[in-house]
Amino acid sequence: MKEKVLMCWSGGKDSALCLHKVLCSGQYEVVGLLTTFNEYYRRVSMHGIREALLEKQAAAIGLPLEKMQVSRRSSNEEYAEKMTRILKKYQEQGVKQVVFGDIFLEDLKRWRESNLAQIGLQGLFPLWKIDTRKLIQEFIDLQFQSVICCVNDAYLDQESLGKNIDSAFVSNLPSNVDPCGENGEYHSFAYAGPIFRKPLQIQIGPRVYRPLEQTHPDSTVCPLPAQAPRPTTRGFWFCDLTVLK
Repeated sequence: MKEKVLMCWSGGKDSALCLHKVLCSGQYEVVGLLTTFNEYYRRVSMHGIREALLEKQAAAIGLPLEKMQVSRRSSNEEYAEKMTRILKKYQEQGVKQVVFGDIFLEDLKRWRESNLAQIGLQGLFPLWKIDTRKLIQEFIDLQFQSVICCVNDAYLDQESLGKNIDSAFVSNLPSNVDPCGENGEYHSFAYAGPIFRKPLQIQIGPRVYRPLEQTHPDSTVCPLPAQAPRPTTRGFWFCDLTVLK
């Protein structure tokens, strides 16, 4: 019998490749894709993709989408309380592990594992410590299709928005940008590939710039390794995506 797992899902390339590896292992039954949404904007908290687009993505993959709605300016306490409630629901259904697409951010991994341990769950990290150059090449070789939907202005500009992740995109990345964007340099939305029953037809919409709202002066949006220089993030560029019918 396959072990039931819940997938922590952003909708981007790392999540897509991670899900592919989990499904191909033959060891797990993925019971759902868990995504955090901002209930005010009706968008994914991480990179601003519309809730309706994630619904279509999950349907095209063939897995249920579990939505965690947080308030417009969610606190850590609100996030933790709502996440615990959802995880306990799945724990009662036989889930013992939660899958994450993290690659090398040690602090984030420890934080996830600590929170899971408090309710008796474990984390599963199929991409952990794999060279990001190898991961992005594997993603491309598997013929996944993913479009850039958000960039951090400390690393990339608005011209990267709407580009597909392919060999040309990767080879043209600045030297201080991780190939997989693991430090938050960019985010993407996957719309086709081996995990999809059918591809989505994506339309690229307007570009929007949002200044960074620094609520905690000593915090960063995505932590960088201690030895790396820390570029100054002033804001993020987003492009609105829709699905053509």
